[in-house]
Amino acid sequence: MEYTIQKLAQLSGVSPRTLRYYHEIGLLVPKRLSSSGYRIYGAAEVDRLQQILYLKRFGIKLEEIKQTLADPTFDIRPLLTQQRHYLSQELSQLQELIHHLDQTLAYYEGGTTMRDQDKFSAFKQRKLQENEMKYGAEIREKYGEETVEKANQKWQQLTQADYQKMQAAEQRLVNALETLSQDLTTVDLDSQLAHEAFLAHREWLTITAPFYHEAYHRGLADMYLADERFAAYYNQKTSHPSAQLLHDIIYHYTAE
Repeated sequence: MEYTIQKLAQLSGVSPRTLRYYHEIGLLVPKRLSSSGYRIYGAAEVDRLQQILYLKRFGIKLEEIKQTLADPTFDIRPLLTQQRHYLSQELSQLQELIHHLDQTLAYYEGGTTMRDQDKFSAFKQRKLQENEMKYGAEIREKYGEETVEKANQKWQQLTQADYQKMQAAEQRLVNALETLSQDLTTVDLDSQLAHEAFLAHREWLTITAPFYHEAYHRGLADMYLADERFAAYYNQKTSHPSAQLLHDIIYHYTAE
């Protein structure tokens, strides 16, 4: 079946203006132009538009989508399978959150008791899910399925005291990075503040990881630079970029 730009807009929910823009940048080229100069789209273009919308929904920029779809070896099926897995996890998490809310409401209404550790289980599970969606594939590839699963189990079993210690350690780390990153040209990695940043990050890591050794610590430091998502986590917590600084601090205080 073939569609004019107006019909495709109605079918897809994408405005004619956007479809024209996609044509202009070479992202979605019509199958042909009619004798009157109207854009005509066929089945292949409909499929491509669906893929574009999925990739946009997954947070991929248009220029990256264009490059991806231009690759003749690109197969969207693994990506869709992965995203379906993430969405299924998200649905499960939402259902768990609703259950947790029901328990909390019952607790506040005096209908039941609630252990202190249970009051925070939903938030820990939510954080675990967010980390899995953002970094799960990379971490599993680097450290293996067993290590990641042990780390996840340790995270879920954190006591409220451990959780508060972890939050405090991260705040000390961010505070130190904030001060150190103000002028990266004069950072002294042997300074007390740099050492405090390292100790805070190591404390945070020992609370959240199933084990600690310096090679593992260095591996994380490398990931902070190798993947912009990891770098952004720290760069966005300070007024000046700090991922490179944290990497250098970790390397300075760990052995080869």
